[in-house]
Amino acid sequence: MQPTPQASGHQAARAPVQGPGAAPPHPRDVLLGAQAQTGFLPVCDHYSGVEARMRKSLQLQAEMTQEFGTCVFDVTLDCEDGAPVGLEADHARLVASLAVGAAPGARVAARVHPVDHPAFASDVATIVGEAGHRLSHLMVPKVESVDDVLKAERALEKASATPPPLHVLIESPAAVHRAFEIAAHPRVQSLSFGLMDFVSAHGGAIPAEGMTSAGQFSHPLVVRAKLEIAAACHAHGKVPSHCVVTEFTDAAAMQGAASRAARELGYTRMWSIHPAQIRPILQAFAPRQDDIEIASKIIAAAAHADWAPISFEGVLHDRASYRFYWQVLERAHRTGRTLPLGVRHWFDAPASVLL
Repeated sequence: MQPTPQASGHQAARAPVQGPGAAPPHPRDVLLGAQAQTGFLPVCDHYSGVEARMRKSLQLQAEMTQEFGTCVFDVTLDCEDGAPVGLEADHARLVASLAVGAAPGARVAARVHPVDHPAFASDVATIVGEAGHRLSHLMVPKVESVDDVLKAERALEKASATPPPLHVLIESPAAVHRAFEIAAHPRVQSLSFGLMDFVSAHGGAIPAEGMTSAGQFSHPLVVRAKLEIAAACHAHGKVPSHCVVTEFTDAAAMQGAASRAARELGYTRMWSIHPAQIRPILQAFAPRQDDIEIASKIIAAAAHADWAPISFEGVLHDRASYRFYWQVLERAHRTGRTLPLGVRHWFDAPASVLL
């Protein structure tokens, strides 16, 4: 495979020449730059709010991390729906203690109450103040505007000198309208879509079927909202996270919804509300084995050519397609797929730790 002689502009530029003995640049650094700081999260975000289920979720995460060799889903401990009314402070302390006691390398997060809820400030002060160093992120629900993000940011900075990233939940037509502004905020790492509240916010204009696994992919207003959120995230290098499927005993519905979210609507992450949903999400968001093999060959050849353009099976490839195929490999890694030997070393290196 020889570099194509007809190439110009930044795509033809080679990676910086390394000094004697220096390690070659990592593909993330060559191809993604700043995007690598925000773009890689496990494809599944698993929610639980009852103490016994929270503990089981963390145990399952540890078991599946050992099985796959990487952490394939986040565990988000839920205060918004999990805290008993009147016992919000106790629940926040429980969440903080579970996060602190999680296994080394665990990816554990917390969902607090909305910024206008009386328990919000104490949630953040307790959970981030006591366990901020262990949190992969903090989820803030019912975000309506950048002002809500700023309120959350101030609470985070008050609670910790090194606060975790913010994930926000978009749940109303007004919030969807402002999705691009919200996604642009540097503290925000991911936007999630809140299906149930979004449908309810329309005052009956969207039928109940819009909340089902099938109806949420057919009602135009729901689909439009999902596309706006995904587009806003991709415009600003953030992670779009798809909503729940409430029919958690219906494996076919779960698999179908996850596949459509990943392949039709541009989502790279999805919520789970039951342990049975985790593996279908991993399967739906994983690339096909044939795609992994092709991506591995192209990336290995590109690295051999110092990231200059190449011809692969009669087709020109350069930095633009390298980025695409590298992201295929990243997604394969995040879903626990076995990578071909020629590219596996990049994921064994420290640079490959999930951000």
